[in-house]
Amino acid sequence: MKKLLIAILFAALPMSVMAAGAKVPLLPFEANLEDKESLQNGMKLFVENCMGCHSAKYQRYERAATDLGMENAYVEEHLIVGDKKIGEQMTIAMPTEAATAWFGAPPPDLTLEARLRGGAWIYTYLKSFYVDENRPWGVNNKVFPDVGMPNVLASMQGVQACKGEHCEEFELIKKGSMTPEEFDQAMYDLTNFMTYMGEPSALIAKRVAPWVLGFLVILFFLAYALKKEYWKDVH
Repeated sequence: MKKLLIAILFAALPMSVMAAGAKVPLLPFEANLEDKESLQNGMKLFVENCMGCHSAKYQRYERAATDLGMENAYVEEHLIVGDKKIGEQMTIAMPTEAATAWFGAPPPDLTLEARLRGGAWIYTYLKSFYVDENRPWGVNNKVFPDVGMPNVLASMQGVQACKGEHCEEFELIKKGSMTPEEFDQAMYDLTNFMTYMGEPSALIAKRVAPWVLGFLVILFFLAYALKKEYWKDVH
């Protein structure tokens, strides 16, 4: 029984801990699903930088537009990939066979990635690519060693190299289009959007929660008053 419990515990551990070998400290990250500007920019970054290879097949464009306060017309003009309709899922056209040939394995769908790994893991991962000439794409990742994807964010972040024997820190050796502060904010926005995608109902739940709690409080007093009325003649 003890061995079974241990096996279940390890199966439930976040992939972030396993992939990092429990050695890489994750950067602090706290999602803010009320920050519509951040979420909107995160969706834009996701479409422009992630959807070349990764789908989000459990998320619909129209649902995201509604939740994030964007007009459907804007999403159709600027954020929809290919000839898809506003009501369709955020899928991609890359064939699985081709993706396997290029990357060794098909890139995973990212709809639930934040729920699987956690926002802090994603945020740290996005900022942890570094030069590694021994890898097929010329880059590696401190959080996900031997990752099989290129650094699609290099044009914004620039190119960074590891410093120290165990890559204790990074050194920017080629500037990107963004300053480090701008890139940090962009990666926060992207991670924030991916956190939203993992549980879109969280936005609605947060808005409805005070009303539900208020209703339960009122119901409690009504039930208590009814109980007193029924039991007032019972001795």
